[in-house]
Amino acid sequence: MMKRNIAVLGLALWAAASHGEEKSLNVYNWSEYMPAEVIERFTEETGIEVNYSTYDSNEVMYAKLKTLHEAGSDAGYDIVVPSNYYISKMGREGLLHKLDHDQLSNLDKLDPKLMDQGFDPGNQYSVPYTWGTTGIGINTELMAGQEITSWTDLWKPEFQQQVLLLDDMREVMGLGLIATGSSVNETDPDKIEAAYLKLKELMPNVRLFDAESPKVKLLEGEVSLAMIWNGEIYMANQEEAGLTDFIYPEEGVMLWIDNLAIPASAPHVEYAHQFIDFLLRPEIAVMIAEEIGYGSPIPEAVAALPEEVRSNPTVYPSDAQLAKVHLQEDIGEALQVYERYWQQLKVQ
Repeated sequence: MMKRNIAVLGLALWAAASHGEEKSLNVYNWSEYMPAEVIERFTEETGIEVNYSTYDSNEVMYAKLKTLHEAGSDAGYDIVVPSNYYISKMGREGLLHKLDHDQLSNLDKLDPKLMDQGFDPGNQYSVPYTWGTTGIGINTELMAGQEITSWTDLWKPEFQQQVLLLDDMREVMGLGLIATGSSVNETDPDKIEAAYLKLKELMPNVRLFDAESPKVKLLEGEVSLAMIWNGEIYMANQEEAGLTDFIYPEEGVMLWIDNLAIPASAPHVEYAHQFIDFLLRPEIAVMIAEEIGYGSPIPEAVAALPEEVRSNPTVYPSDAQLAKVHLQEDIGEALQVYERYWQQLKVQ
């Protein structure tokens, strides 16, 4: 559920090692998902250096974290940002550290509607960082005169080699499930196979998979349409206004919540709590939301955003645009079925 930066891609270290005992924090986050200024300010206020690295899918993050956990490594990450359906999976598998709410003085700043969700009752392991949607992005120049209203429009034969899909298993398999009338959380192997076969029909139209910065391919005209996260279109329009647009398909968008969590093997748990609490401050949440273009879970921050951001339907959709949404959930052992078909799809 994506869905999400440091100005220089692949940045691994913020600041040099200091003399004496080094205070450091290891953050592992989505690409294009946190302003550099936020990290700089945290270090200035706390003296804690932040080692920052990125991933482009929940699956990559999960695999790396599980490997470190099983190896008993004490040099792992202190903060990760899983989507909602991975919080429940990782909590169940013992990969997450229970949060100490007493160390989170800004917890009450969060929107109650986003708290105590089924994927993490009582917010034992996580708190919301951002929320967003997955819909259809278009290059408005290349798509002039074309009307796109449905996910199934991606299958139109005139779009051969013009479509980008997110390099994200649950998002893409979810697309196939929606297109075949099933739930994005389907566990029936036959229905999952039907979704795969539907996606296989789409492949002649697919130019590439990309979850690192899909907006670039739209801006450069390499593709005309993209399955994309809403914040990517927001950021694209900051670079070149009007060249891209975000469409809410009639079947409904995929809705997701990305969450701040502490791995079970985190070496700096106290600093991790400090960082989470820092990110929950309304003025910091404003900095994040204004740059990356995803929904803030902090109402006070939303109210403080510039009107052109607060009223931007790409970022904050209307009730009508959210009348039908698909929220991904943990699918248990059925994930192995998804993975098998995902690998087959990627080698088409």
